[in-house]
Amino acid sequence: MNAVPAEALPLVISERQNNAQRILALDEKAQAAGLSRGMGIADARAMHPSLEVIEADRPADQRLLEGLADWCDRYTPLVALGDEGDGLFLDISGCAHLFGGESRMLEEIVERLLQQGFDIRTGLASTPGAAWAAARFSPPPGEIADGCEAEALDPLPLAALRLDEKTVAGLESVGLGNIAALLDAPRAPLVRRFGRHLATRIDQALGNIEEAISPRLPVSPLSVERHLSDPIGTLEEIESLLRMLATTLKEDLEQRDQGARQLQLALFRVDGAVSRISIGTSRPLRDPVAITRLFHEKLARLEESLDPGYGFDLVRLAVPASAPFDARQGDLAGQQEDEGEGLALLADRISARLGSSAILIPQKQMSHQPERAVALTRFAQAKPDQRFSQEPSPIRPIRLLTRPEPVEAAAEIPEGPPFSFRWRRALFRVARAEGPERIAGEWWRTSAPPARDYFRVEDTEGRRYWLYREGFYGEGENHPRWFMHGFFP
Repeated sequence: MNAVPAEALPLVISERQNNAQRILALDEKAQAAGLSRGMGIADARAMHPSLEVIEADRPADQRLLEGLADWCDRYTPLVALGDEGDGLFLDISGCAHLFGGESRMLEEIVERLLQQGFDIRTGLASTPGAAWAAARFSPPPGEIADGCEAEALDPLPLAALRLDEKTVAGLESVGLGNIAALLDAPRAPLVRRFGRHLATRIDQALGNIEEAISPRLPVSPLSVERHLSDPIGTLEEIESLLRMLATTLKEDLEQRDQGARQLQLALFRVDGAVSRISIGTSRPLRDPVAITRLFHEKLARLEESLDPGYGFDLVRLAVPASAPFDARQGDLAGQQEDEGEGLALLADRISARLGSSAILIPQKQMSHQPERAVALTRFAQAKPDQRFSQEPSPIRPIRLLTRPEPVEAAAEIPEGPPFSFRWRRALFRVARAEGPERIAGEWWRTSAPPARDYFRVEDTEGRRYWLYREGFYGEGENHPRWFMHGFFP
């Protein structure tokens, strides 16, 4: 007896459902052999002992679908995952003319996906519900003209309305075998028996009510792109094209009086993979040279992990976030004086190369307590008016302990500075002292800490410390406590 070639075996994907292995998906050979979705694997093997069965891998399917969604982003930014996890919705409104019209766009999508090894069914309609039905139940190419939804859906089965199996079985039990029969039936009795969801699905498919799709990625309000007949792959080619796109983007930003706060470079590879590279700016930016420099640092960091494959045939530069651009008057030489601009650009370049957390800047907080008065923030997220603030501030140590540490201090007078203190088992003699600086408790907090008296002290060896006394002498039986809080240079 000759063995059946592996390529001729029917193939099914199985998944455990209701404590039984059932067919989740099947190929054309398995379908021609009389198998169907939902059939038990044991029954299927009894019919065809040579059946090839593969266990379903839902996470892998999800990753593949998300990869296809990334690839479809070249046609429209409005790409959403289907409810059942086996399809995509593309809102091509305003995009089809870039590809020669809706039909030509659909043909290109099918052709390119077939070249990548996918078997694809498509539907084109003015509503998501009608497009979903056309892709699954209408013959290719599955195009439904605007206003012809009811006529196109009439001969299709009830499942084309995205109804669950229980609802479909109930409708069929009362003699409604297709959508035409359902549309001719009175609406009120159907809603009473099968619920409002049935009427909603009908209205969504026909366009009587609006159905919006939720894009899986946020849509940038401004972007420029370039389709390439000859794919590129080197960093030099990417940066050269990037500068051209940034120049075009500058004109659009100038028309809006905006500057970019975030920029994203999307590189679409010929085989469908997409690389997205994002940078942030500490100030609104629209200078093409500065933008190119920032991406140069980012690309240099990602050079080893950025795989061009057979090249990138589409490059897009988008602005996910922008802010008003403060245009400043230059001098007669055309130069603008801004003490913070150079530092901001340097910080952005370092952050692009080393990461957004490479440069931190202290930011004032709404608190009196020294340990809460300042918080370290990423440079790009810091408030511009506090990055280069020249406002006078109280004298503070260069190093502040995360938590004040208790010390044993002795003072000559109750409210005066200590003449000696013991900290971490070491005794320190005070040679000079300044203070006190009183910092009251934060009255707006539920459990406000007591007031503190801070002293700047210097020991006999020239080391300077920041101590404070918590509480006052003569208040009850508890004596004031002393703490070490920081060190001066």
